[in-house]
Amino acid sequence: MFRAAAFIVAIVLAAPSMLARQRPIQRPALPAAQSPPPYFPERFDWQHKKPDEVGMDAARLDEAVKAAIAAESPGTRDLALLLATSFGRNEPFDTPIGPVKARAAANGLIARHGYIVAEWGDPKSVDMTFSVTKTFLTTVVGLAWQRGLIHDVNDYARDYMPPSVDLFEAPHNQTIKWDHLLRQTSDWQGTLWGKPDWADRPEGATPADWPNRKLWDPGTHYKYNDVRVNVLALAALQVWRRPLPDVLREEVMEPIGASSTWRWHGYENSWVEIDGQKMQSMTGGGHWGGGMFINAYDMGRFGYLFLRNGKWKDRPIVSEKWMQMARTPGPANPTYGFANWFLNTGRKPLPSAPESAVYFEGNGANIIYIDWDNDIVAVIRWIRGGGALNDIVAKMLSALKSSTTVQR
Repeated sequence: MFRAAAFIVAIVLAAPSMLARQRPIQRPALPAAQSPPPYFPERFDWQHKKPDEVGMDAARLDEAVKAAIAAESPGTRDLALLLATSFGRNEPFDTPIGPVKARAAANGLIARHGYIVAEWGDPKSVDMTFSVTKTFLTTVVGLAWQRGLIHDVNDYARDYMPPSVDLFEAPHNQTIKWDHLLRQTSDWQGTLWGKPDWADRPEGATPADWPNRKLWDPGTHYKYNDVRVNVLALAALQVWRRPLPDVLREEVMEPIGASSTWRWHGYENSWVEIDGQKMQSMTGGGHWGGGMFINAYDMGRFGYLFLRNGKWKDRPIVSEKWMQMARTPGPANPTYGFANWFLNTGRKPLPSAPESAVYFEGNGANIIYIDWDNDIVAVIRWIRGGGALNDIVAKMLSALKSSTTVQR
């Protein structure tokens, strides 16, 4: 009897430990798998990967490269001659006042997830990039805005000029805002560096009509015009009070590991004095020579900075808010943001690309294509106009394997 009771008590006392052994063991939850941080190329070392390694089909990607080579601009590679027979054929005051150099053959590169997966021609060739220079210029203006040197892009530009600078003193120019200059809607009237505003892509039935063009209220009319972009460059120089190439090099090109081969040129007569020092005002393109001379690799790094939303590794360089403004179309042109942010609004300019894609384009044509949806940057140089870019982009995106393609 006593032994039986003791046995029962032992079972009762052991029950909690037996139940504990039967319950599932509660383990701390494992952290969710995290995607690796994005790759950023080091200076002198931009890594390559095979297309397969980044979710692209090699044969189809090769078709895009072949299309870029086949689409080379038929114009002469002697760019001095090209300027004389294109812009110069229809414009007065066409004499170049900045450096001009012969170009290389068609070249470029394609990078996905940061890695170069294709390149062609001579991407190391330092060539004129024409109006892609405008994007470097507006980026420098954006850096001034980030620093608080420009309070608001909707401020009047004349309020930032010292008394000796009369860029915006004429009645028609007084209401020009930074935003108008950035969007090429300023309709600035005047002459800068010997080039009248009306002489750039002149309008009118006869040459006599050209100087008497219609005047538009600032902000209401888009007109692609290098004189007015050069006004923006001079205004930015007055705000920075430092040569703009120095600002670009220190704030952007050095941090992203660009080479030492690029040069941003002004005109032979675009020198001004600021704080007792001679400084050259820059150009926003190569219409009369000058502008950015740069290779495809450095253009690619610049585009990759924007693909990574203005950051390089852990360093913020260009404000995401500035990028948002640059990518927002203005009321006068739904496919244009800040110069030279060409937007794919409604997928009309590039039907083969996502609507969110943008491209920086200059004469030649020189293009930096940025595609956030597909994590691609491409530099495509010296292709003809028309639908060539759309065809190349279509072939490039067709190389994406279906599981990795996202288009909005």
